[in-house]
Amino acid sequence: MPPNTSEAPPLRSLFAAFAKIGLTSFGGGLSGWMLREFVQRRAWLTEQEFLSGLAMAQAFPGVNVVNMAIWIGYQLRGGRGALVAALGIVVPAMLVAIVVAALFSTLADGPQVHWLLAGVAAAAVGLSLQTGLRAARNAARGAVRSLILAATFAAIFVWRLPLLWVVGTMAPLSIGLAWWRIRSEGAQP
Repeated sequence: MPPNTSEAPPLRSLFAAFAKIGLTSFGGGLSGWMLREFVQRRAWLTEQEFLSGLAMAQAFPGVNVVNMAIWIGYQLRGGRGALVAALGIVVPAMLVAIVVAALFSTLADGPQVHWLLAGVAAAAVGLSLQTGLRAARNAARGAVRSLILAATFAAIFVWRLPLLWVVGTMAPLSIGLAWWRIRSEGAQP
């Protein structure tokens, strides 16, 4: 169900917010930037809403950041918001990328370019880590959730099992346990 668009931000503000994120975030870390912009700075979403949307965006095929932009836009302004958010995150950054790619071919041999890119990559990893830690803190409420989180982490990073197999096993397990918990809570008087 689309949101009440009478209290939502104007479409131009939504576009500008996503264009700003797309134009100022380099090398990844966009979900961390979105968390800061839409939850902490503008308070358009709660942290719980944001993390739920992030989980859905990562579950769907395609680029996670674009999926997230579509989800946020839809939550705030319905279908028109989804379109405006997707255009805001993609189009301005794409135009800059075209210009930068043309310039990079002439500057690529300089060591300063490589230092700059290494610094940008470190900042992006930091933003991604912040978002991941917030999501983990939110997901690890209770022994069963913590166990699923730890098992998933160990399977991927310690034992280096294939991501698709781990997600294909842990996602249905986690969904089933959440369904069981919600159902059992609803059955109590």
